[in-house]
Amino acid sequence: MSNGIGVNVMVRAEGLERNFLSGEETLYILRGVNFEIKQGASVAISGSSGSGKSTLLNILGGLDRCDGGKAFIGEAEITALPEKSLANYRSKRIGFIFQFHYLLKDFTALENVMLPAFIAGMKKKEALERAKELLSEVKLGDRIGHYPSQLSGGERQRVAVARSMVNDPDLILADEPTGNLDPDNSATVARLLYEGAEKRGKTLLVVTHDENVAGRAGIRYILENGILSERVSA
Repeated sequence: MSNGIGVNVMVRAEGLERNFLSGEETLYILRGVNFEIKQGASVAISGSSGSGKSTLLNILGGLDRCDGGKAFIGEAEITALPEKSLANYRSKRIGFIFQFHYLLKDFTALENVMLPAFIAGMKKKEALERAKELLSEVKLGDRIGHYPSQLSGGERQRVAVARSMVNDPDLILADEPTGNLDPDNSATVARLLYEGAEKRGKTLLVVTHDENVAGRAGIRYILENGILSERVSA
Protein backbone atom coordinates (compact mmCIF):
# COMPACT_ATOMS: atom_id res chain seq x y z
CA MET A 1 0.00 0.00 0.00
CA SER A 2 1.52 3.31 -1.03
CA ASN A 3 1.45 6.30 1.27
CA GLY A 4 2.51 8.81 -1.32
CA ILE A 5 5.61 9.95 0.59
CA GLY A 6 9.20 10.12 -0.55
CA VAL A 7 11.19 6.92 -0.61
CA ASN A 8 13.70 8.45 1.81
CA VAL A 9 11.06 8.73 4.55
CA MET A 10 11.10 5.62 6.74
CA VAL A 11 8.52 6.60 9.39
CA ARG A 12 5.52 8.85 9.07
CA ALA A 13 2.83 9.48 11.68
CA GLU A 14 -0.33 11.32 10.71
CA GLY A 15 -2.57 12.49 13.54
CA LEU A 16 -1.96 9.48 15.79
CA GLU A 17 -4.35 9.30 18.73
CA ARG A 18 -4.52 6.83 21.60
CA ASN A 19 -7.04 6.94 24.42
CA PHE A 20 -7.71 4.78 27.46
CA LEU A 21 -10.75 4.56 29.67
CA SER A 22 -10.09 4.84 33.40
CA GLY A 23 -13.41 4.38 35.14
CA GLU A 24 -15.64 7.09 33.71
CA GLU A 25 -12.67 9.21 32.65
CA THR A 26 -10.96 9.12 29.25
CA LEU A 27 -7.20 9.49 29.30
CA TYR A 28 -5.84 11.08 26.12
CA ILE A 29 -2.38 9.55 25.75
CA LEU A 30 -1.56 10.67 22.19
CA ARG A 31 -3.25 13.80 20.83
CA GLY A 32 -2.76 13.95 17.08
CA VAL A 33 0.95 13.13 16.81
CA ASN A 34 2.56 14.06 13.48
CA PHE A 35 6.18 13.54 12.44
CA GLU A 36 8.48 12.06 9.82
CA ILE A 37 11.79 10.25 10.15
CA LYS A 38 14.06 9.91 7.15
CA GLN A 39 15.76 6.65 6.32
CA GLY A 40 18.98 6.22 8.27
CA ALA A 41 18.21 8.98 10.78
CA SER A 42 18.58 8.65 14.54
CA VAL A 43 15.79 10.15 16.63
CA ALA A 44 15.28 10.37 20.39
CA ILE A 45 11.99 11.07 22.15
CA SER A 46 12.06 12.30 25.74
CA GLY A 47 9.33 13.26 28.17
CA SER A 48 8.01 12.59 31.63
CA SER A 49 6.69 9.20 32.72
CA GLY A 50 3.21 8.58 31.38
CA SER A 51 3.59 11.09 28.55
CA GLY A 52 2.89 8.43 25.89
CA LYS A 53 6.42 7.68 24.67
CA SER A 54 6.19 3.90 24.99
CA THR A 55 2.65 3.94 23.59
CA LEU A 56 3.88 5.72 20.47
CA LEU A 57 6.72 3.25 20.08
CA ASN A 58 4.34 0.30 20.51
CA ILE A 59 2.02 1.62 17.81
CA LEU A 60 4.92 2.04 15.37
CA GLY A 61 6.11 -1.45 16.24
CA GLY A 62 2.71 -3.04 15.71
CA LEU A 63 2.38 -3.97 19.40
CA ASP A 64 -0.57 -1.63 20.02
CA ARG A 65 -3.35 -0.06 17.98
CA CYS A 66 -4.15 3.62 17.65
CA ASP A 67 -7.63 5.12 18.05
CA GLY A 68 -7.16 7.60 15.26
CA GLY A 69 -4.69 8.63 12.59
CA LYS A 70 -2.27 6.58 10.52
CA ALA A 71 1.31 5.34 10.73
CA PHE A 72 3.52 4.28 7.83
CA ILE A 73 6.81 2.42 7.77
CA GLY A 74 8.19 2.96 4.31
CA GLU A 75 5.26 2.36 1.99
CA ALA A 76 3.31 0.15 4.40
CA GLU A 77 0.44 1.60 6.41
CA ILE A 78 1.01 -0.45 9.54
CA THR A 79 -2.06 0.88 11.30
CA ALA A 80 -4.17 -0.80 8.61
CA LEU A 81 -2.47 -4.21 8.74
CA PRO A 82 -4.57 -7.15 9.99
CA GLU A 83 -3.33 -8.96 13.09
CA LYS A 84 -1.90 -11.91 11.13
CA SER A 85 0.22 -9.57 9.02
CA LEU A 86 1.57 -7.68 12.02
CA ALA A 87 3.56 -10.66 13.31
CA ASN A 88 5.38 -10.96 9.99
CA TYR A 89 5.91 -7.20 9.91
CA ARG A 90 7.43 -7.17 13.40
CA SER A 91 9.65 -10.14 12.65
CA LYS A 92 11.14 -8.91 9.41
CA ARG A 93 11.02 -5.12 9.46
CA ILE A 94 11.41 -4.06 13.09
CA GLY A 95 14.20 -4.57 15.62
CA PHE A 96 13.13 -4.12 19.24
CA ILE A 97 15.15 -3.27 22.34
CA PHE A 98 13.42 -2.84 25.69
CA GLN A 99 14.51 -1.72 29.15
CA PHE A 100 14.60 -5.38 30.20
CA HIS A 101 16.65 -7.56 27.87
CA TYR A 102 14.13 -10.45 27.58
CA LEU A 103 16.86 -12.98 26.80
CA LEU A 104 15.89 -16.64 27.04
CA LYS A 105 17.66 -17.97 30.11
CA ASP A 106 18.26 -21.48 28.72
CA PHE A 107 19.90 -20.20 25.53
CA THR A 108 23.43 -18.89 25.10
CA ALA A 109 24.15 -15.37 23.92
CA LEU A 110 24.75 -16.74 20.42
CA GLU A 111 21.50 -18.72 20.41
CA ASN A 112 19.52 -15.73 21.71
CA VAL A 113 20.77 -13.56 18.85
CA MET A 114 20.36 -16.11 16.07
CA LEU A 115 16.93 -17.40 17.14
CA PRO A 116 14.81 -14.54 15.67
CA ALA A 117 16.59 -14.92 12.33
CA PHE A 118 16.10 -18.67 12.32
CA ILE A 119 12.40 -18.27 13.15
CA ALA A 120 12.02 -15.70 10.37
CA GLY A 121 13.30 -18.25 7.84
CA MET A 122 17.01 -17.54 7.61
CA LYS A 123 19.14 -20.64 7.06
CA LYS A 124 20.76 -21.86 10.25
CA LYS A 125 24.33 -21.40 9.02
CA GLU A 126 23.64 -17.85 7.85
CA ALA A 127 21.87 -16.99 11.11
CA LEU A 128 24.79 -18.41 13.07
CA GLU A 129 27.40 -16.41 11.18
CA ARG A 130 25.37 -13.22 11.36
CA ALA A 131 24.87 -13.64 15.11
CA LYS A 132 28.60 -14.17 15.63
CA GLU A 133 29.40 -11.03 13.62
CA LEU A 134 26.94 -8.90 15.59
CA LEU A 135 28.12 -10.19 18.96
CA SER A 136 31.68 -9.40 17.94
CA GLU A 137 30.63 -5.85 17.08
CA VAL A 138 29.16 -5.34 20.56
CA LYS A 139 32.43 -6.61 22.05
CA LEU A 140 31.07 -10.00 23.16
CA GLY A 141 32.89 -12.25 20.71
CA ASP A 142 34.46 -14.11 23.61
CA ARG A 143 31.14 -14.52 25.46
CA ILE A 144 28.98 -16.14 22.78
CA GLY A 145 28.70 -19.43 24.69
CA HIS A 146 27.66 -17.80 27.96
CA TYR A 147 24.11 -17.91 29.29
CA PRO A 148 22.33 -14.75 30.47
CA SER A 149 22.97 -15.67 34.11
CA GLN A 150 26.70 -15.64 33.35
CA LEU A 151 26.60 -12.14 31.85
CA SER A 152 26.50 -8.75 33.55
CA GLY A 153 23.55 -6.41 33.09
CA GLY A 154 25.43 -4.37 30.54
CA GLU A 155 26.50 -7.47 28.64
CA ARG A 156 22.93 -8.79 28.53
CA GLN A 157 21.74 -5.51 27.06
CA ARG A 158 24.52 -5.61 24.49
CA VAL A 159 23.24 -9.05 23.45
CA ALA A 160 19.82 -7.43 23.07
CA VAL A 161 21.34 -4.76 20.81
CA ALA A 162 22.88 -7.46 18.61
CA ARG A 163 19.61 -9.37 18.52
CA SER A 164 17.69 -6.28 17.37
CA MET A 165 19.79 -6.12 14.21
CA VAL A 166 19.99 -9.79 13.27
CA ASN A 167 17.06 -9.72 10.84
CA ASP A 168 18.41 -6.64 9.03
CA PRO A 169 15.34 -4.57 10.01
CA ASP A 170 14.30 -1.30 8.38
CA LEU A 171 13.65 0.31 11.75
CA ILE A 172 15.08 -0.19 15.25
CA LEU A 173 12.83 0.81 18.14
CA ALA A 174 14.50 1.16 21.54
CA ASP A 175 12.37 1.77 24.65
CA GLU A 176 14.56 2.98 27.55
CA PRO A 177 17.39 0.68 26.40
CA THR A 178 19.72 1.85 29.18
CA GLY A 179 17.14 2.37 31.91
CA ASN A 180 18.45 -0.43 34.14
CA LEU A 181 22.16 0.32 33.69
CA ASP A 182 24.77 2.33 35.57
CA PRO A 183 26.27 5.37 33.77
CA ASP A 184 29.30 3.54 32.37
CA ASN A 185 27.31 0.62 30.96
CA SER A 186 24.64 3.00 29.75
CA ALA A 187 27.20 4.97 27.74
CA THR A 188 28.65 1.77 26.24
CA VAL A 189 25.28 0.34 25.22
CA ALA A 190 24.14 3.66 23.76
CA ARG A 191 27.34 4.03 21.75
CA LEU A 192 27.12 0.50 20.35
CA LEU A 193 23.45 0.95 19.50
CA TYR A 194 23.92 4.22 17.64
CA GLU A 195 27.11 3.07 15.91
CA GLY A 196 25.54 -0.22 14.84
CA ALA A 197 22.51 1.49 13.37
CA GLU A 198 24.61 4.10 11.58
CA LYS A 199 26.99 1.48 10.16
CA ARG A 200 24.06 -0.40 8.59
CA GLY A 201 22.12 2.68 7.53
CA LYS A 202 19.25 1.76 9.84
CA THR A 203 16.62 4.16 11.09
CA LEU A 204 16.76 4.36 14.89
CA LEU A 205 14.06 5.66 17.22
CA VAL A 206 14.98 5.77 20.91
CA VAL A 207 12.70 6.59 23.84
CA THR A 208 14.80 7.59 26.84
CA HIS A 209 14.93 9.63 30.03
CA ASP A 210 18.72 9.74 29.82
CA GLU A 211 19.99 13.05 28.44
CA ASN A 212 23.30 11.48 27.45
CA VAL A 213 21.54 8.78 25.41
CA ALA A 214 19.13 11.26 23.82
CA GLY A 215 21.99 13.63 23.06
CA ARG A 216 23.53 11.13 20.64
CA ALA A 217 20.51 11.36 18.32
CA GLY A 218 20.52 13.52 15.24
CA ILE A 219 16.98 14.75 15.97
CA ARG A 220 15.26 15.11 19.33
CA TYR A 221 11.59 15.37 20.22
CA ILE A 222 9.76 16.03 23.46
CA LEU A 223 6.43 14.31 24.12
CA GLU A 224 4.31 15.93 26.83
CA ASN A 225 0.59 15.62 27.45
CA GLY A 226 0.26 13.60 24.26
CA ILE A 227 1.72 16.33 22.06
CA LEU A 228 5.01 15.88 20.20
CA SER A 229 7.30 18.84 19.55
CA GLU A 230 10.80 18.98 18.11
CA ARG A 231 13.52 20.03 20.51
CA VAL A 232 15.67 22.77 19.06
CA SER A 233 19.24 22.90 20.30
CA ALA A 234 20.33 26.16 21.89
